Amino acid sequence: MTTSTDVTCRTVGGPHEHVSADALDDLVARSLGDLDLTGQDVVLVIPDGTRSCPLPLLVGTLHRHLSPVVGSLTAVIALGTHSYMEPHEIDRLLGVGGDGQPPTLEAAYPGLLVVNHEWADPDMLVQVGTIPAARIAELSEGRLERDAPIVVNRRVVESDVAIVVGPVFPHEVVGISGGNKYFIPGVASQEFIDMTHWVGALITSTEIIGTTGITPVRAMINEGSAMIPTRKLALCCVVESGTGELEAAAFGTPEEAWAATAVIAAETHVHWLDAPMQRVIAVMPTRYEDIWTAAKGGYKTEPAIADGGEVVVYAPHVTEVSEVHHEIYDIGYHCRDYFVKQWERFEHIHWGVLAHSTHLRGQGTYDEATGEERLRIRVTLATGIPREVCERINLGYLDPAGVDLEALGREPGTTVIPNAGEVLYRVRV
Repeated sequence: MTTSTDVTCRTVGGPHEHVSADALDDLVARSLGDLDLTGQDVVLVIPDGTRSCPLPLLVGTLHRHLSPVVGSLTAVIALGTHSYMEPHEIDRLLGVGGDGQPPTLEAAYPGLLVVNHEWADPDMLVQVGTIPAARIAELSEGRLERDAPIVVNRRVVESDVAIVVGPVFPHEVVGISGGNKYFIPGVASQEFIDMTHWVGALITSTEIIGTTGITPVRAMINEGSAMIPTRKLALCCVVESGTGELEAAAFGTPEEAWAATAVIAAETHVHWLDAPMQRVIAVMPTRYEDIWTAAKGGYKTEPAIADGGEVVVYAPHVTEVSEVHHEIYDIGYHCRDYFVKQWERFEHIHWGVLAHSTHLRGQGTYDEATGEERLRIRVTLATGIPREVCERINLGYLDPAGVDLEALGREPGTTVIPNAGEVLYRVRV
């Protein structure tokens, strides 16, 4: 049997290029042509609706080449611990049911089963191994030392081949998303997700986001993914922010395909500034349905905001902080040291929730003697979330009804960023 490591990594496109459907088809055809997948059970691990991606093109191309030869074909939506997607949302994700589109998934992708990663159902999870505490300490560079059970989606584990399908972007936890991150946290259990996210929080989003190398978090993810017995492949891509056009794609092992596209994403999705911004209005697309995901507008801009500056997450369509992780309403948003220096008070909270809190709130300090928290920038919500809730969770409030984006864009010191959440902003040193 051909193994993942026998696959030649191929790449098409590059920074600011556009990859045609024919070029993508040629890449997939040549790559799959190296493999004998006859009669095998194949799982596609695909993104949810929080990533901009021409998923119908990617899945359609793979389906066209795989469906005539494989035994079964399933797409598992890599939710991590995001909300399960409803049938109509899955249809929209895969280009079904709209004007001029195929009426059903079966019509668009005959024989393809599409399912959520059922992370809350223990019966749909399988433990494939454990990373010992000493190894976690080594991988995390001393930030964490405890055993890490690796528990992964049953459909992925029991398949013959699992193919990651999706984009890479600057990411607040791992540096650059994609690759094995679709396995962990994408189709993993909450425990190891919490561990990796907390290590990322200890490093801080400001430091790790946009890093193309093997960060401590990616090292943990790669180690856990290696325990999955399935043959693992990946079709990683770089997607032009705002248009959804493919700039580049690579097919190979998850490690090689990710590395090939991560360096491209670091060039196309990092905007370098000569001076920090004072006030940012991050205009969030409707694909971000709560602050848990719309917070990316803060993650991607905080490194480039001046001390004492402000980021406004403008998302009038958002009405709740998190549909799933209700603990965030109780702990609110704080800097890393606020939690680290009061660990006995917070260690029982899911660490992924603590991490999310620190990622949005950004840099700061906490004096345990006085109880004073000093935060580097202000974070304000201009959403459908009421003022009292914003104040309760330690964020500012701005009435979205009074926001005039055109007028704000003309104000000195204010930068309006449309389609925020995917392009990272940094200041040249």
